Amino acid sequence: MNVTIPAGSQLLSAIRTTSESLAAIGLALLVSAVLIFIAGENPLEAYTALINGAFGDSFAWGNTLARTTPLIFTGLAVAFAFRCNLLNIGAEGQLYMGALASVLAGIYITGLPAIIHIPLAILLGFAAGGLWGGFAGYLRATRGINEIISTIMLNFIAIFFVSYLVHGPIAEPPGFFHQTAQIGPSARLPIMMQKSDLSISIILAVLVAIVVAYILWRTPFGLRLRAVGQSQETAKFSGIPVKGYVFGAMGISGGLAGLAGAMEIIGSQYRLLDFFSPGYGFDGIAVAFLGRSDPIGVIFAAFLFAALRVGANQMQRTTGLPTSLVVVIQGMVILFIMGVVIRHWLQARKKS
Repeated sequence: MNVTIPAGSQLLSAIRTTSESLAAIGLALLVSAVLIFIAGENPLEAYTALINGAFGDSFAWGNTLARTTPLIFTGLAVAFAFRCNLLNIGAEGQLYMGALASVLAGIYITGLPAIIHIPLAILLGFAAGGLWGGFAGYLRATRGINEIISTIMLNFIAIFFVSYLVHGPIAEPPGFFHQTAQIGPSARLPIMMQKSDLSISIILAVLVAIVVAYILWRTPFGLRLRAVGQSQETAKFSGIPVKGYVFGAMGISGGLAGLAGAMEIIGSQYRLLDFFSPGYGFDGIAVAFLGRSDPIGVIFAAFLFAALRVGANQMQRTTGLPTSLVVVIQGMVILFIMGVVIRHWLQARKKS
């Protein structure tokens, strides 16, 4: 099966997509500036404060990149499933299960050198998230249960199961705080920037995105997976085991989300806290959408979302605007990007 993609057309498509996305983001920020002005503040000062909060110094850069890491993984999780025409709403729950597996490996497996302990914690995080996502894929493939419904339900189970555990069974003695003990030093990723949460997990996230892009666009497996996403009936006619690919896509998607939780544990937090995620799994849906479900696009979309979130605190302190306004800005960005996507869809429909 030939999976060669013409390099020239792919490059032109990437350039066109990038320019359209940048234009949409610019328009979104322009409309958001009007909202800031209506709120009684100077848009230029607000955006300057936001940019300084995200990129003003090395500490700000470190925090922005650290927040980018889990968003890359959850964005990849949603994007990978979407390429098989599956909507994984369960990245948050899969993230929690990945974090749980990694923290257990970091606390209760001892005596290992870091060169073994770290990969083991990462692998277990991927496996736990993969099992959680794979279960939803199994239900979809064998029982026809909509993955949107099953992953939403599995989110609640995972989040509150972890909450139960950190309230008692694996809580750090004497149990005053709802958290586990810290993982061992041998299970921690090296820090790239002191006095920030930035570890080498950002490098791992980018490498994983490149690997996922290669799998999707340059391998027979990726071609068949995308074929299933385009038309299951046509894929069946071509001899592709559709049910296996549905199960596999959700399993890999869940594993990628599990890596987000694992990296948070071994890369920055070093312990599992009750409700430790600020919603990285749900943000991953928007990141995947903004990145056009392309792994490389996901990297840039995750960086944008992280910068907005980190810069929001500085904007709020400087101007007095609520940080919730950043959510409005993100929504504006998604809305304008969606307009571009709909335009392409309408053009393709006219041609067909």
